[in-house]
Amino acid sequence: MSESRNGRWRRTGAMLAAAGLLALSGSALATNQSQQRQQGRNANQSAKHEARTGKVDCRAANEKSNSQCRHEKRDTKQEGRQQKRDIKY
Repeated sequence: MSESRNGRWRRTGAMLAAAGLLALSGSALATNQSQQRQQGRNANQSAKHEARTGKVDCRAANEKSNSQCRHEKRDTKQEGRQQKRDIKY
């Protein structure tokens, strides 16, 4: 009878240890994903800011048409989106 109790305690302990390891690995994964999302957001936001200032500078210089300035802004924002994708994957 004492052997069966020891066996139960061992199994229970092993199951708790396995559950603990699973929980720790899941939280580590979530932390890593969170950091990647934050880095992606930062890259995207900085690209948007760069695009805005670039368009303002382009229009102030008056060397290009408004459509050319818009195209440059669009390209800059697209580069930021690609950086975000590269960070996340």
